[in-house]
Amino acid sequence: MAIETFQRYEKKFLLDMDLFHRVTERILDWMEPDRYNVGGETYSVASIYYDTRQDDLIRRSLEKPLYKEKLRLRAYGVPKPEDKVFLGIKKKYKGVVNKRRTKIRLQDAYSFLETGVLPEYQPFMNRQVMDELAYFRRLYEVYPALYLSYDRYAFFAKDDPEFRVTFDTNITTRREDVRLESGSYGTKLLPPDQWLMEVKVQAAMPLWFVDILSDCGIYPNSFSKYGTEYTQRIQNKEIVYV
Repeated sequence: MAIETFQRYEKKFLLDMDLFHRVTERILDWMEPDRYNVGGETYSVASIYYDTRQDDLIRRSLEKPLYKEKLRLRAYGVPKPEDKVFLGIKKKYKGVVNKRRTKIRLQDAYSFLETGVLPEYQPFMNRQVMDELAYFRRLYEVYPALYLSYDRYAFFAKDDPEFRVTFDTNITTRREDVRLESGSYGTKLLPPDQWLMEVKVQAAMPLWFVDILSDCGIYPNSFSKYGTEYTQRIQNKEIVYV
């Protein structure tokens, strides 16, 4: 089914290389790698974040309101214009994250987001989500503001597929050539030896995972990829990691 709906809590942590190895080694007793981490390799995720010319969506998000929302177009790997990608809205209310997205051809997504005209319905699309996206598009006059990509390891709990832990590195951004088919290049958001760990859970984290965090001295960090890029940009920080 084209629609993918997520409702969960998300916690974020910044890890150095030593902590990354310690955590990934220990969680293997309870978790298994995502099927896309073939041969122990990372897989690539790329997104375009849409915003207004006044950056209303990201500025509101950084104010930490009770409710906030983002619109993004996402691909796994580097897509061609005729390939299917995911277009969706990420909402957060009182700490609970809700994501609603649908498959759509990349070229159709570009056209829809530029003009506001819904594409011809295809069986792999979800009408309800497309209607929600059309409403969002009418509410905000958005444009492709930011390209953002990263390499990811993902793990799922063996006894609870809803409990997921991801590790992202090589977070790359740019504000020119904001197109998914152009591939990953641009400015690095973090040093090469740093990882962003995200814990995605519907309720409380399992005790064994809490014990790992405690043993390793790991604490939550309020980190947003888009928010960090925006903050660095408006502060005119020329940060280059090689």
